Amino acid sequence: MVDADSGWDGRAGEARTGRGTRDTGGTWGMRGARAADALPDRRVAAPDSRVALPGRRVAAVSLVVLAALATGCEPGTATGAQDAPPPARPTQAAAPSPTAPVTEDAKPRTAPPPSPSASTAAPAPSPDPTTARPAPEPSTAPPPRVLMRTGSESDRVRELQARLRQIGHFGRNPTGYYGSVTADAVRSFQAKRSLPVTGSTDEVTWGRLLAMTRVPKAAELRPPTERPLAAPDERCLKGRVLCISKNSRTLAWMIDGKVVSAMDVRFGSEYTPTREGVFEVFWKSRDHVSTLYDTPMPYALFFSGGQAVHYSADFAANGYGGASHGCVNVRDKKKVAALFGQVRTGDKVVVYW
Repeated sequence: MVDADSGWDGRAGEARTGRGTRDTGGTWGMRGARAADALPDRRVAAPDSRVALPGRRVAAVSLVVLAALATGCEPGTATGAQDAPPPARPTQAAAPSPTAPVTEDAKPRTAPPPSPSASTAAPAPSPDPTTARPAPEPSTAPPPRVLMRTGSESDRVRELQARLRQIGHFGRNPTGYYGSVTADAVRSFQAKRSLPVTGSTDEVTWGRLLAMTRVPKAAELRPPTERPLAAPDERCLKGRVLCISKNSRTLAWMIDGKVVSAMDVRFGSEYTPTREGVFEVFWKSRDHVSTLYDTPMPYALFFSGGQAVHYSADFAANGYGGASHGCVNVRDKKKVAALFGQVRTGDKVVVYW
């Protein structure tokens, strides 16, 4: 403590030393040094000698400094201690923001910036799933099963033709044979319904047709003939006669003037015309094949040389767009098969206009 009667007020020490580390007028500097030596990790700063303090205030300041050292408070760095390394400071938790109180489960409002190593190793952002779509894989589903195609012959083909006729895709009577006319009718139906246009009747095409049509009646499936019968020639009114009219393009199987059955027929072209006149059946051949043209002639009833009444798959498929090589073609296979079973060798055949 400084002697209050010495008359030193701190000014003389400032003038002689220019620094607050040396006290020529009293014992303050020594006591401060001793107190600082008591705490080797602390350095005590002398009060700024440029500030005029009365002698009693100097003693009070010394007591405050000693009290701060005793309670562990951190004093400010002394002016004359710039050359000494600063003391190590204990790590202290950062004070929370006064505007954003932090709790245990609170997330900081602003994330700290990533370290350089973290930002360098960060993966590139994944593309937006809405803008990067994988190419669609080709379908591996098997195509629908084909039920009928060109060359098929059955009652189901007859029903197919009758149903197609109900909705305007088949313009003739059903024959039961799946030829080019039927294939074209199926293509027309498929194209109008946005189905694969193949000409063959698969399960999808058949199902769509069944949904759009009704069950055909017996007369629709097997009409007596597509064309009206002509008035029979007088030579056809007696006995068992195959009465064939080139004008109406029909054949009527008659017994004693009564029509037993009737069917559509076509004839030879102008280069191979069908002969006209009265003949008789001289040979029946159920599964005949032409030796001249190498074509099938099932249910053949020969009446003049190589000319015969027989079933024609080409007629069933293409209608009157073609012609025979002189034979009388029938396009309804079931009808000509029944006729073949009823006609006998020696029965009359009349071909006329």
